[in-house]
Amino acid sequence: MLDRRDLKVIFMGTPEFAGTNLKALIDAGFDVRLVLCQPDKPVGRKHILTAPPVKVMAQENNIEVYQPDTLRNEEALAKLSSYEPDLIVTAAYGKILPSGILDLPKYGCINCHGSLLPARRGASPVQRAILEGDKVTGVTFMKMDVGMDTGDIIDKVEVAIDPDEHTESLMNRLAEASADKLPDIIDRWVAGELNTTKQDESLATACPPIRPEEGEFDWSQDAVDIHNRVRALSAWPGAFVLKEDKKLKVLDSEVADEAAVPDELKDSKPGTVVKAKGENLIVKCGNGFLKVKELQQPGGKRLRAIDCAHNFTVGSPII
Repeated sequence: MLDRRDLKVIFMGTPEFAGTNLKALIDAGFDVRLVLCQPDKPVGRKHILTAPPVKVMAQENNIEVYQPDTLRNEEALAKLSSYEPDLIVTAAYGKILPSGILDLPKYGCINCHGSLLPARRGASPVQRAILEGDKVTGVTFMKMDVGMDTGDIIDKVEVAIDPDEHTESLMNRLAEASADKLPDIIDRWVAGELNTTKQDESLATACPPIRPEEGEFDWSQDAVDIHNRVRALSAWPGAFVLKEDKKLKVLDSEVADEAAVPDELKDSKPGTVVKAKGENLIVKCGNGFLKVKELQQPGGKRLRAIDCAHNFTVGSPII
């Protein structure tokens, strides 16, 4: 078996999910020669130019970082070619690799994708899994081709989704599941011990990037659906309800037990506060009830329900 220190690896990735996988390769002793990630971006209200997690991880380990705006030019191809990579590993890089780069490494390109392919191909597999109420997701290790997550499958690992779990938590657990398995996958792949299987196109689903307007919900919707939107989109853009020009964000929630709601309020109109005491800020939905655990009122700051529930009137609309 080829010694990990003799395998010249180029790694491509951008967010924390990718950083966890990069650390696994470094800790496992692979010779990561170059790291690619998206360019630094302005973050926060002050628009401070911030390096992505993968760049930070690479710099901490004295690995060269390359942040091209595009891979579809001769400059990028020449840059990567100069490293004579044996393998390219990608994890949430955010760009499709052109055929010239895919053909560079002796052992091809392996991608760690945060879904059980062919389900949820695209940019937002974790958010969409929660948004649509999936009970199980996972990571697929795939031999990359020129399509969007269409390559042959090398292996998979399943991860159960907790019914109250938010995207950030699930993303972290998927990253850990991927990182735990990735070094062994590479060893066995390079040794020729793994076969691939083609994806079943009839089962393929797409998950395009999240749009800001997807955060909006209506209290007439099912409590479970609203809860899924809250936990899927709490980091960005946030789940919100609009009334005229006012926006109320719900940042954390759970589906409330109907037994916690007074009988005389169970048939209230959707959007009505049916309990407002202590940590219990409960709102009637089209079907069921939502316990709002953290919210942001129009023009206000983030507040936990326990700190503001007393400001709401039972029997009145929440906004």
